[in-house]
Amino acid sequence: MKTELNEIEATLRAILRSHVPTLRVRKDEKNVLELCGKKEAMQGKQKVDGYYFASVVPKPSDIRVYYFPIYTHPTEFAPSDELKKCLKGKSCFHIKKLSPELEDEIGEMVNKGVELYDKGGLI
Repeated sequence: MKTELNEIEATLRAILRSHVPTLRVRKDEKNVLELCGKKEAMQGKQKVDGYYFASVVPKPSDIRVYYFPIYTHPTEFAPSDELKKCLKGKSCFHIKKLSPELEDEIGEMVNKGVELYDKGGLI
């Protein structure tokens, strides 16, 4: 079980980075890692340089994962009780502890999101 926020952040960043070059890093700074698609897309009424996918944002008491596929394709995901407890709102997870099972589930969830977005022509 990972409880150190730096270790949790590094793990979550690695999960997202494992999908580069399918996804593109839009921001990689100390306070955020943001990934998006590589082709121009309409996001709402705005044309963007790549459809938003996910971010990892460290906060003082947890690590936040903003994961857009769970918002755009809610019926495709069935989070476990452990992951549901971390979900705040529709697409933001607050991670304070990272068990091996939760780490695997987040990895699988990200894989599925990449597949859905690729199939939908979003990335």
